[in-house]
Amino acid sequence: MPEYIKRLQERRANVWEQAKTLLDTAEAEKRELTAEEEQTYQRLNADLDAIDARAKDMAAAEQRTKDADEAFRALLDKDPAPEARGTAADQETKRVRDWLTGVSGRSLDITPDQRIPLDQRTLSKLSAGAGANTVPISFYNQLVQHMIETSGVLAAGPTVLRTATGEQLQIPKTTAHSASAGIVAEAGTLTANEPTFGQVSLDAYKYGFLLQVSHELANDTGVDLLGYLAMQAGRALGNGFGAHLVTGTGSSQPNGVLTASTLGKTGSASVAGAPNADELIDLYYSVIAPYRNSTSCGWMMRDATIATVRKLKDGNGQYVWQPALTLGSPDMILGKPVYTDPSMPAVALGAKSILFGDFSTYFVREVESLRFERSDDFAFNTDLITYRAILRGDGDQVDTTGAIKHFIGNAA
Repeated sequence: MPEYIKRLQERRANVWEQAKTLLDTAEAEKRELTAEEEQTYQRLNADLDAIDARAKDMAAAEQRTKDADEAFRALLDKDPAPEARGTAADQETKRVRDWLTGVSGRSLDITPDQRIPLDQRTLSKLSAGAGANTVPISFYNQLVQHMIETSGVLAAGPTVLRTATGEQLQIPKTTAHSASAGIVAEAGTLTANEPTFGQVSLDAYKYGFLLQVSHELANDTGVDLLGYLAMQAGRALGNGFGAHLVTGTGSSQPNGVLTASTLGKTGSASVAGAPNADELIDLYYSVIAPYRNSTSCGWMMRDATIATVRKLKDGNGQYVWQPALTLGSPDMILGKPVYTDPSMPAVALGAKSILFGDFSTYFVREVESLRFERSDDFAFNTDLITYRAILRGDGDQVDTTGAIKHFIGNAA
């Protein structure tokens, strides 16, 4: 397996070199890509994305194998005493399986391991080398993982607050800092110079969906039903909640990070909404150093925008997009990680197509448990078990002084 991963990584680097050669040739001849070259360039971009997807699948499969080995080892070595039968993770898995098949009650609350904060676990599971091998996967963490794959905001390192109940949560914030101190004459009067404070309210909006599974599938122990249900639930909740974390209006829904961002750079009128390298650099430096130097600082855009950004060079002829050195790690633009989210607008005139800044200043609130309920009667005539999943959460930008800024295509 390590040899295959190495070959896959070498292939990714080779594909990127082919794409660079194509772009460099056109630039040297002072022309745009021909139709055939553009088609080749798009194919190479698709190859890069496919390799990245395969790397993620391999990492997930490796983790599942480790979990299965641990589970079998626990079963073979278990103590016959009831109190020693299985680990806490085994007991949790059995509890979920009993609920799935109707052995236990119709309602199930899934809660995370409170010993490890959510944002630390998600960051540590991005790659095996970062600590994924030390974190066992349970049903709840599979659900969060799939939500992260769907929502770029959750992957970008926001501040996640988990509360036991869903009452409105007030977060204090500064809207303006004290101005600079000035020289005061002897016995002169000191001028008032106070910071300005405000509040951000985080509610608990409810997201939910139904999922139906046949009794045959639920009773088939050879099927990874937990993984399937986690994947489907994570994608459905992530598509709903995750989209609002980007573009939510803040009225009866979360205030999205894109909605709350401030203007960092407006594109030139010469290109229809797309940025050039200088404009990305301007956007980069429009965010002040304390936020720019944060470990949670990065870029966010949709996949299609990356294909445009990969073509850009700075004033020294270097590509601003830098492929990751290891599979599974985020690519870089100007030394900062790039996160993709399908809810980000496409490049267009007047579109806020790129975000850059410190995503830890965006707060995501989640009510503690993800609620699941089962009904054997809802689809009685088709012999389907119906599951209902409920997530309650909210999101808003706490620091509104310019911690996260956007690029907007020129509307002229």
